[in-house]
Amino acid sequence: MYLWIKALHIISVVCWFAGLFYLPRLFVYHAQSEDDTSRERFTLMERKLYRGIMNPAMIATYVFGGWMLYLNPGWFSQGWLHAKLTLVLLLTGYHHVCGAHRKRFAAGTNTRGHVYFRWFNEVPVVFLLGIVILVVVKPF
Repeated sequence: MYLWIKALHIISVVCWFAGLFYLPRLFVYHAQSEDDTSRERFTLMERKLYRGIMNPAMIATYVFGGWMLYLNPGWFSQGWLHAKLTLVLLLTGYHHVCGAHRKRFAAGTNTRGHVYFRWFNEVPVVFLLGIVILVVVKPF
């Protein structure tokens, strides 16, 4: 049973990160759009991605990750887990910042340009590197 939970956790993480990589890229294009049709299309795409894929994937990541922690309480004594959970909490904050940007675009109140979102799009890479290294290498 544990391997099924682990597999579902990994699938959830992959789906969540797919959204975390794609939504800011949509923001880049949205910030560059100059016509109402494009803006409406990006607003719809961003809403569907955030609410239909990213939120459920984040919740599933937490559920299956929590289930694995419940089955392996000894991990709580290991430093790598504390570091990983810190990164996951920070990543969750990034997720919600994406949601705030999405709402500003939908309301037509975004003030950020495409260059900002190009840099903003790189943030999840740092989280991904840190989390994967901590889980696989377990440096402490």
